[in-house]
Amino acid sequence: MNQKRWIALAIAVGLLVLSTVAQITTTVATTDFTEMFQTDSEYSEEVVEEGSLNESVAVINVEGVIQSGVTGGVLSAGTYNHDQLLGMLDHVKESDQYKALVLNVNTPGGGVVESAQIHDRIVEIREADKTVYVSMGNTAASGGYYISAPADKIFAHPATLTGSIGVIMESINFAQLADDLGVEFNTITSGEYKDIMSSYRPMTEDEEEILQTMVDDMYNDFVDVIVEGRDMDESTVRELGDGRVYTGSQAAENGLVDSLGSLDDAIAQLKEDQDLQNARVVELNANAGFSSFVNGAAANLFGDQLRFAQLEEMIRESNSPRAMYLYTE
Repeated sequence: MNQKRWIALAIAVGLLVLSTVAQITTTVATTDFTEMFQTDSEYSEEVVEEGSLNESVAVINVEGVIQSGVTGGVLSAGTYNHDQLLGMLDHVKESDQYKALVLNVNTPGGGVVESAQIHDRIVEIREADKTVYVSMGNTAASGGYYISAPADKIFAHPATLTGSIGVIMESINFAQLADDLGVEFNTITSGEYKDIMSSYRPMTEDEEEILQTMVDDMYNDFVDVIVEGRDMDESTVRELGDGRVYTGSQAAENGLVDSLGSLDDAIAQLKEDQDLQNARVVELNANAGFSSFVNGAAANLFGDQLRFAQLEEMIRESNSPRAMYLYTE
């Protein structure tokens, strides 16, 4: 390698080092370390409206696909975290300072079990004599509607996509492709149905019947949740619950939501309905702590690599069929 190429390589390495240092410096400079290492509470409050501390209204965001763990992959920041969400709901239920909750829902739904866990927490908060309103964002479909159903009132934007009442279970079957390529799969099971819904072979009629029975059971649970939460006739719910999505306006016409409006409208109406005009309104979040700083720095430095790792994780998960309360476009 001649001298000019060595100089060019040195310059490239130097620029890479300077870029890395600059990104780290930016992350450090924009980080509030005082708040980061604050350990008085597991949760932080961002004040939306000033008011009485002892009459607080909590706003909790449900953003992204509802599923266990932290969506978005390893070292991701600002993603859906199921355990943290459940913890915040428990915190609202147990703390005397919170008199009401506004759940800000923007999700296409997700796992059946996870959606049921959130739903149950909402029911428990109401049983603790605390009011729950829901504000629907761009999408509050399937599991997003499931978790909204037990609320005292539901607000939606006219253009919100909601509904999609039902259950979906799917997997990819590439048996024909494997046959065309001459690929053979050897599978040993302990029972006839152990590899049910396998991607490596066509599904039998018996297997389809078994899975349909499971989906029907979970759909019946979905219907019951709406019947109880919305005080609607079962026949009406089943008529509306054929899997289709509704706009917020259509949902209001069909009784699936109570009012059309924004998050601010939901908060204002709750304060008026519950005589909480002097209440402080806070957005509740889990304290990020030092791990968030590390994750943010890693995302800045290794963004492309992290996104590739997330894609690999999604592919692995797609090979594990599961029942979902999920709206898919």
